Amino acid sequence: MSDYALKLARHLPGLRQRLRSLYRVPHWKVGSTGFILWVALLNAALYHGPLYSFAWSSLDVSSFSGARTLFTLFFLGTYVSAQILALLALVSERLLKPVCMLAALGNAIALYFVRSYGVILDRAMMGNVFNTDAAETADLLHPRILLYVLLLGVLPCWLLFRVQLRPTPLPRRLGFALGVFVVGLGWAYANASTWLWIDENAKRLGGMTLPWSYAINGPRYLATQVERGEPTPLPAATFESNEKAVVILVIGEAARALNFSLYGYPRPTNPLLSAAGVSALAETRSCSTYTTASLRCILSPVDSGWKMSDASEPLPSYLQRQGIDVIWRSDNWGEPPLKVRTLQRAGELRKTCTGAVCDYDEVLLQGLEPRIRASGSDRVFVVLHQSGSHGPAYYSKYPARFERFTPVCKSVELHRCTGQELVNAYDNTIVYTDYFLQQAIAVLQAFPDRPTALVYISDHGESLGEFGLYLHGTPYSIAPDVQKDIPFLVWMSDSFRAGKGIPPGPLAQAGSHSQANVFHSVMGAFDMRGPVYQANFDIFNVAAANAASANR
Repeated sequence: MSDYALKLARHLPGLRQRLRSLYRVPHWKVGSTGFILWVALLNAALYHGPLYSFAWSSLDVSSFSGARTLFTLFFLGTYVSAQILALLALVSERLLKPVCMLAALGNAIALYFVRSYGVILDRAMMGNVFNTDAAETADLLHPRILLYVLLLGVLPCWLLFRVQLRPTPLPRRLGFALGVFVVGLGWAYANASTWLWIDENAKRLGGMTLPWSYAINGPRYLATQVERGEPTPLPAATFESNEKAVVILVIGEAARALNFSLYGYPRPTNPLLSAAGVSALAETRSCSTYTTASLRCILSPVDSGWKMSDASEPLPSYLQRQGIDVIWRSDNWGEPPLKVRTLQRAGELRKTCTGAVCDYDEVLLQGLEPRIRASGSDRVFVVLHQSGSHGPAYYSKYPARFERFTPVCKSVELHRCTGQELVNAYDNTIVYTDYFLQQAIAVLQAFPDRPTALVYISDHGESLGEFGLYLHGTPYSIAPDVQKDIPFLVWMSDSFRAGKGIPPGPLAQAGSHSQANVFHSVMGAFDMRGPVYQANFDIFNVAAANAASANR
């Protein structure tokens, strides 16, 4: 062994000792009550910036009342955490550190999404979270999330790990829990004047209170899913004619009516559909601001709304049971359980698809015409569930040749793009949807011997920075109109119009429309009648439409 190696070996123990002393951080010894107070204060300080920013912009903090309301929010954040942790300590002090460490990691991730996209983690948004697939999740992520996780998740976890909890007698823990409760009641009584503003903004404030927003609303959403159980079969229907027919329902994603030229938008985002004579049904609202609930509304015979209370058999399953050949093709996610003859995901279709179109919604059209032609049924119903305009990576939702408006936002951190870059990227997705729908119409035009129709409706709209909000999923009661006003488009072949007695030109319209129109209009398109059918919701029922127009 060389002299250098011998010297190094002799110095290694001392070097290791110096390194240990340099990086050694002493354990902090603290009782569970003190631990709870510190954690509650730090949680309120570290993870509630968006909540305080909202309050700062909404209150007159220069006044005593506004300042007191702002401080009350900080107190409430501290109080809720302290009260819950105090109750947990009564069960087991050993659970305190693991729960707080999990909360720190969860808060870091949640705070990234709240800051980046202005989301509010209520029950509806948690439904969105649970129904987001891997590809959509990847679109939402940016390397910056690592900073959030490391600085606001891993580092706090490491510091919590260094804490040594001294056992605290049960009577003292019980007294502490009662004391926190009494202090909370006293503060609420002394600051009763602040509750009016807090109550008015409760949904927004509750959805930004971490970790309790997602920790409570996540199980709440899952509980509603369990309660739904098996769908209730709908009563049988009859057919008033033996006419063969093909109907395509296209369910768009995050498309807002405001950006469709068919609704008066100054940019030419729908040139092909305008030329095809498509009717745009005005004043159409979604029942929800997130996909899964909206899909249930679209496929339900009643306007069940965002409360997710309807458990009836979905439209595709119902039609299949009535003898209609149903084809469901999806480049998306979130549909209810379906019992149909053909259910194909985009990933499955891409295995036999070639070319650049396979990476986009056009893959849903691959082989569709021969599949319809090979059907043994006189009636065929096709559902195409688009990826559409799903953000935040709008630039990735269309082929390069559809980049009509430039420059575009090419970041998933939408607040870092200019407003015009963001709108340009989003408008390009609408231009591509225009092309996609025109291609779907071309599939129907390949069947001149059959009455054919296409119905397009979006699941919900989208926020592009208005009021500081991005994407969708904002609680419905406070969501802006751009997340609720959606396009509802209809194309009909000449033979379809003739069979229904619909004159040439735009379709007659009622005063307003909703996703509830879809179920009954599809039944009407196939000349189906039964106890579930409601003529006033059928856009193809001329008599009902004329009556609605006369009453406008």
